[in-house]
Amino acid sequence: MQPDFWHQRWADNQIGFHQSAPTTLLLKHWPSLGVPAGATIFVPLCGKSLDMAWLASQGYQVLGVELSQLAVEQFFAEYDLTPERHASHAGTHYRAGGIEIICGDAFGMDAHVLAKCSAVFDRAAMIALPPPMRVRYADEVYARLPSGCRGLLITLEYPQAEREGPPFAISEAEVRERYATSWDVELLERRPIQPDHPGYVSGVSTLETAVYGLQRR
Repeated sequence: MQPDFWHQRWADNQIGFHQSAPTTLLLKHWPSLGVPAGATIFVPLCGKSLDMAWLASQGYQVLGVELSQLAVEQFFAEYDLTPERHASHAGTHYRAGGIEIICGDAFGMDAHVLAKCSAVFDRAAMIALPPPMRVRYADEVYARLPSGCRGLLITLEYPQAEREGPPFAISEAEVRERYATSWDVELLERRPIQPDHPGYVSGVSTLETAVYGLQRR
């Protein structure tokens, strides 16, 4: 998807992907990663996700990246935080309350920016990208995370022919194809999403979510 697509979604408040509470699968499975308190967690395509505030409340430093300046400013305003700002080659950095969000392109995050990240939490990034961009995303962004980095990746599975993304359907086979050369990949859970769930994707006959544990070799 091109940047203008996401800028328009935020401008029109078409943000059905935004959740009103931290992700249940994050709360359930994050402890299994054993990431020490104080570590920096990378949250790509973070929007104004409440997951960042939850991670910060657990004693982590959070590094998000988001294209939309509107989303970034809304995040800090909704938590009544006044962030410090500075610019770098990666974008405009906003920082307050243990959370730093770079307003910029995730593909512009180089190894220097990501070197301090001990873990990654990806709920809304991979599923937001069409297939060619997912290849680039794994080959470029994830490849810049340091050895030993751990993470949770959450995906959706449904018959892709039944609707256009985003969010896009991503199979376990694709996850393993994208990451297995450099990451240990473990399927932690797969569960159905019912039509009355707020996260249900309309227009599909079946919908499941899957969560993977990742470990960079």
